[in-house]
Amino acid sequence: MAAISQTASSRTAAPNSKLIEPFVPLEKRPLPAGRPRKWYVTHNRRLKAMRLTIAMLDSGVYLPNQASNEKIRRTADLIGIRPPSDSTCRLVRTLLRYSR
Repeated sequence: MAAISQTASSRTAAPNSKLIEPFVPLEKRPLPAGRPRKWYVTHNRRLKAMRLTIAMLDSGVYLPNQASNEKIRRTADLIGIRPPSDSTCRLVRTLLRYSR
């Protein structure tokens, strides 16, 4: 009977379970070569808009009408990103709209 309880307890105590580590960003890789310039511009704009949208959500801005261009640009300054263009600000508001 004791052998059964030891086996059950060894199953519940996972000795090789992973601990939750703090977030570490992935290593950046170069973008694929050979695409038109417009693709790279759009890709980088989307990445920037996603970073800004996440920062806005973290700061408590959940609705597009709460995110003025000025507020988005202040957030960009806080997180160390260059000020976004009007197009990028529009994209941030679009992402906020669909994040709900």
